[in-house]
Amino acid sequence: MTTTRPELPAVPAGTRPAAPTPRRATRRPAGFGEPTAQPWIYVVLTGGLVLLVGPFLWMLLGSFRPDRELKQVPPAWLPQDPTLENYRNLFDRLDFPTYFFNSAVVALAITLGNLVFCSMLGYALAKLDFPGKRVIFVLVLATLMVPGVVTFVPLFVLVSNMGMVNTFPGLIFPFLAGPFGVFLMRQFIQSLPDELIHAARVDGAGEWRIFRSIILPLCKPALATLGILTFLTSWNNFLWPLVVAQSEEKYTLPVALAIYAIGENRSDYGLLMAGSVVIILPVLVVFLLLQRHFVRGIAMTGIK
Repeated sequence: MTTTRPELPAVPAGTRPAAPTPRRATRRPAGFGEPTAQPWIYVVLTGGLVLLVGPFLWMLLGSFRPDRELKQVPPAWLPQDPTLENYRNLFDRLDFPTYFFNSAVVALAITLGNLVFCSMLGYALAKLDFPGKRVIFVLVLATLMVPGVVTFVPLFVLVSNMGMVNTFPGLIFPFLAGPFGVFLMRQFIQSLPDELIHAARVDGAGEWRIFRSIILPLCKPALATLGILTFLTSWNNFLWPLVVAQSEEKYTLPVALAIYAIGENRSDYGLLMAGSVVIILPVLVVFLLLQRHFVRGIAMTGIK
């Protein structure tokens, strides 16, 4: 049985077939499928921003005011007679270079130690198989839930028995690897593809070579996040340096400023505000330089 195909109508020579009629686009109602920000959200966010930035702005402006303006009622936001006298007194009355050097050494050493050791432990817990791996990770999580006040006294006794009181090692060594950093790096490294590590092992690369040449370059966002958080915590740390550093030669900036504030100069608010600005400035610079990596590291950590 043969079937015949229907013949198509002939198209005259020199003419083009008619273009298909375009489908009429249907209009969707406004806001359908697209999130729209409500005005009250901007009001709430603006209020939160004012509450967050307001004290810092008041501190910055207050550092340029003379003492009489800081004590006037009602207070004014803008300085009427701006002056740098508070900053001059800060550098003249305090051994500022020594305190700044101590803070920089302690904060940078602790930050570098956390970047190295936490990334190494995170890589081992994320990509290596060894006995007791799960137990170690559970211990890391358990350590995160223990308040630092609980371990403060035993840690000081240990440092004292090792003869590291009033030394830089006593200020640095107890914080070279924190459980939060290990957890952060482990979660980030776990999201990296295993195929990269298997390919490197097939090519004959050892674990140290894999960690240095493959893992670390891919962990820049997480390392930036860990670096900012660790530097911020170490730079602003007050209680541990206050107890361990028992001479002015080992004081950090927060300790020196706090001890200065409880003396005869406790009412010199302009100088205290100037010192607070100087303490905050390095942290602000570090955050602005690594802000892009910080946001990316927070957003990507834990994504599988």
